Amino acid sequence: MQNRKNMWMRKKEKKIVLRLFVIMLLLFAISGCNSTRTLTESEQLADQKKNGSRNGKENVITLTSEIVSLADGLSAVKYEGDDGFQDFLEQGGASSDQEVMRYLTEQMLSSVPGLSFFGDIFGCSTLSVRSPEGEHLFGRNFDWNRCEALVVQSVPEEGYASLSTVNMDFIRVGVGMDLEQLPDRIKVMAALYAPLDGMNEKGLCVSVNMIEDSDTIDQKTGKAGLTTTTAVRLLLKQAADVDEALALLKQYDLHASMNMMIHFALSDTSGRSVAVEYVDDQMVVTDTPVVTNFYLAAGEKQGIGTEQSHTRYDMLMDVLKNNDTLSMDGVRDALDRVSKHNFGTPETTEWSIVYNQDSGEAAYYHREHYDTVYRFSVSR
Repeated sequence: MQNRKNMWMRKKEKKIVLRLFVIMLLLFAISGCNSTRTLTESEQLADQKKNGSRNGKENVITLTSEIVSLADGLSAVKYEGDDGFQDFLEQGGASSDQEVMRYLTEQMLSSVPGLSFFGDIFGCSTLSVRSPEGEHLFGRNFDWNRCEALVVQSVPEEGYASLSTVNMDFIRVGVGMDLEQLPDRIKVMAALYAPLDGMNEKGLCVSVNMIEDSDTIDQKTGKAGLTTTTAVRLLLKQAADVDEALALLKQYDLHASMNMMIHFALSDTSGRSVAVEYVDDQMVVTDTPVVTNFYLAAGEKQGIGTEQSHTRYDMLMDVLKNNDTLSMDGVRDALDRVSKHNFGTPETTEWSIVYNQDSGEAAYYHREHYDTVYRFSVSR
């Protein structure tokens, strides 16, 4: 009798444990649907490789629609579906950041009042080079104050898939609201209209580099308008190479986001790399493998920019002069050489990226931690 009672008790305990386990699984599934989570140490190390990453951590990242925190100040997410960008273009685009945000709040994000863009001076460096295997590589440093960076893998219904990076500190919400409190869907939708660099599935790379100049860009020829960041989104979605990118830019009036003078660094899988600049609101294209933060176009503006940007340019040109090819790790090391810790400034290089334009791979390094790499793929 006692044995039967014990067996019954054990069966009951097993049922209770099983029910608790099922409940835990359900709670885990529910809590993981719409909230931001931090990548665990085991996840970060799960895909480690020994691929020349300075014996550090190598993390191969597969993204979902949930924003995942990779490190303090670095997160990533995947967006699939209609981003409303074609409707944005068809209704005339925008001649200011305010108009971009007005479109977003009226058409797509009506629950978020006071959404706006805000920014300050930033520095950047880019270079284009071939690898020893003949692949095309593009490196990019984004120099600024400590900020919240978001890597966005976009898979739109129309247009090319892409990877891009957004400084989320450039996006503001109304008084009494915190961007971090908003649902992931809203944060990501705003981020899609604010990329500062990226690569699409065709291997076209785009980077926004600031020029410290009192002039701005405000074309007024009667064409539909683009801001700096929406121009980046347009090129990533619709341009397969530099020529197509230039043709697209000529179809729109450009208006500098946050009234900052900028130039674009463009590079494609044919090996062509250019700087696109606007002098007196006229687009000027200069072939160059390196772009930093001064005018490259011939004429009265040539050379205007910071002294440090000239130094970084010369350093990167020396790297290319002494090396016919560079591996992805070689590009990383070149970016490290011109990162902010070398110049004794309070700013940091918030992110460094090495894009393999042929394979669609992107290697991200955060806040000058060049021994830790986060690898993404632009593929659908």
